[in-house]
Amino acid sequence: MVPSSSALTQPVLNSLNLQNAPENSQGFPLSAAELLSQLIASNGARITVVGQGYVGLPLAVAFGQAGFHVTGFDTNLERVSSLNRGKSPTPDVPDEDLERLSSEGLYRASSDFLALAESDVILICVPTPLRKSKDPDISYVLSVAESIGKILRPGQLVILESTTYPGTTEELLLPLFEANGLKAGTDFFLAFSPERIDPGNTQFQVEDIPKVTGGITPHCTALAAQLYRRIVTKVLEVSNPKVAELAKLYENVFRNVNIALANEFAIMCRQLGVETREVINAAATKPFGFMAFYPGPGIGGHCIPVDPAYLAWKMRFSNYNARFISLAEEVNQGMPGYVMQLLTDALNKMQKCLQGTRVLVLGVAYKKGVGDTRESPSLHIIGDLLAKGMLVSYADPHVPAVTVDDHAMQAVELNAAALAKADCVLILTDHDDFDYQLVIDNVPLIIDTRGATWGKSTGKATIVRL
Repeated sequence: MVPSSSALTQPVLNSLNLQNAPENSQGFPLSAAELLSQLIASNGARITVVGQGYVGLPLAVAFGQAGFHVTGFDTNLERVSSLNRGKSPTPDVPDEDLERLSSEGLYRASSDFLALAESDVILICVPTPLRKSKDPDISYVLSVAESIGKILRPGQLVILESTTYPGTTEELLLPLFEANGLKAGTDFFLAFSPERIDPGNTQFQVEDIPKVTGGITPHCTALAAQLYRRIVTKVLEVSNPKVAELAKLYENVFRNVNIALANEFAIMCRQLGVETREVINAAATKPFGFMAFYPGPGIGGHCIPVDPAYLAWKMRFSNYNARFISLAEEVNQGMPGYVMQLLTDALNKMQKCLQGTRVLVLGVAYKKGVGDTRESPSLHIIGDLLAKGMLVSYADPHVPAVTVDDHAMQAVELNAAALAKADCVLILTDHDDFDYQLVIDNVPLIIDTRGATWGKSTGKATIVRL
């Protein structure tokens, strides 16, 4: 429930009155932009980060570590309670960081919408998934925006970080926020800055990743950039929100298309009887004009399968068919089926039927080092294995339990005993936690979709690699 104006605390009511603002060097009252700039510079700006998942929580912690008082807003009451006990849901934020910031009064989690009204800065980091129809689902963004619109006051800065289609900030958020008579760039400030968090990546933390900011007006852009410069080393200011929105989409269209190329190249290499990774590694020795992408069982996660569809959807309104995006999706969506064909062909050569074959799947997360299974191709493949009557178990140190097609599964420990029960191991996520040599030494057949066995002694095992 969003509080009415009568529910606001006295400090918030005071901040609404810009007539009593301090004066600048010329003796004139400071503008809303000048006041907010001073608050940011002095760590006096109160920040609320909406959404405390893999993006919002590291961002909230980064601002807390920079000395700001931060509220992590989330509607998940269990998560809020856990965060306030110092328990982090993501490996990118250690529990001890949460505990320290909480004890210093620099971070708290809340599900109370009053936090939005009391804030000087609101960062929106909520999910933007796809509907089954492949259309964008921005219901979370819309819900948050409507709530902010009801309590928006002069002097607030709102930044959307959730990945979305180009035009969202100007076409959706701006009219909602200006409906109460306030003017963007004068009374309040609105910008888009795409999230670039890479879960599980220890090399690039929040402070290491440059931020792109595009505001409704130059004042909006400048304030957003000033804020982010408190936590990151490089900020690029662009001319408007649509540029920033498109930059994020292009980053992941680029990856999506190149992964599709690597996947198709792997199929061609198998047809020609050569090792895909040997070819790619040879090409990667060129010091310019080449970037190595490697094949896999498909694409997953919160960005690569989703972001290109946002852009393709938007372009359809201009009667334009984004052909590269469509082709990349076709190739990548076909990879789980290709992996199943590799397994079927390998078992046929061993004169084993699919039904009753015991398969141990290594990894159900969409990428190594994380426990996120969103859009994971592993789940699609496990569903196909079960549908064909195969006896499936899985190991994943980051995902203790998973449900596939109403089939509840518990992870097993990867050891010699588990391997002895398997007719085949299917490597779908190449977690560093796995002992791949142990796998090679204890099973007769391995389907390796990630190159995890590349360069290792194969012994007597039959290994089929993408």
